Amino acid sequence: MPSSSTLPQRRLPLSEWYREAARDLPWRTSQFHHVYGAWGTLVSEFMLQQTPVNRVIPHLEAWLARWPTPSALAAATPAEVVQQWANLGYPRRALWLHRAAIEIVQRHDGLVPRDVDELLALSGIGDYTARAVAVFAYGDRHPVVDTNTRRVLARAVQGLAQPAPPSRRDLALMESLLPASDAESAVFNAAAMELGATVCVARSPRCELCPLIEQCAWVAAGRPDTGDTRRRQAAFEGSDRQARGAVLRMLRDAPAGGVLLSAVLPEWPDAAQRDRAVDSLIADGLAEADGEMLSLPR
Repeated sequence: MPSSSTLPQRRLPLSEWYREAARDLPWRTSQFHHVYGAWGTLVSEFMLQQTPVNRVIPHLEAWLARWPTPSALAAATPAEVVQQWANLGYPRRALWLHRAAIEIVQRHDGLVPRDVDELLALSGIGDYTARAVAVFAYGDRHPVVDTNTRRVLARAVQGLAQPAPPSRRDLALMESLLPASDAESAVFNAAAMELGATVCVARSPRCELCPLIEQCAWVAAGRPDTGDTRRRQAAFEGSDRQARGAVLRMLRDAPAGGVLLSAVLPEWPDAAQRDRAVDSLIADGLAEADGEMLSLPR
């Protein structure tokens, strides 16, 4: 690993590259922040978890048009929230965001808190999201580390082909790289994520376009295959996740009263899997059973 004295050399080329090459995304514009403030940042971060940017943008715009403030979302029903989430995937995020909105109204007078610990105390918010809101909405100086950032750190600093499993050490390493000023540290955080998302990608990284190629420990070592210890996600096709998604789609398209339990995906090839999907949706609060009927949560 390069010594700590060499780490600041990565700041200037990366931040300069970001200012020239960053994608034009809604949540990065001054207009977006003027209209939605920290709430817009929080909603975008919820939606971007494990979901591609191009899928998020139309959903984010529709969500914020309907619920432009935490107070507006807090007044919605769980059924409306799950309905609006549509096919974004991982629908528990919708319920967590709804609960977080209620907590923001009850604890913070409807204003998204700035303090990282107060953000962490809200439903569905972990280390990454809390720091992302504090940095990108409020401009505070914190390390922000997502999957893309971890991959950049692994290659450029540690000389690894892929990052190790997430660790608190990732935050400490990113902290050591941050510029001293709040504004420049926010740019650097965003730049590291952008580099990992567009250039230093998991497969077939585009090293010839990387602003860090001269300082990259992995490139200097000859881009060795150092293994990959990341946990693999199970295939979607044929999975319980696929069954859950099919049940939710049916409920979103159903009348307000729901559908008969006996009529839920009668042609699903694995009846036991379908029943597990129904039970897990009820347990997660994403569906509600009332007698013989199944519906979105009321």
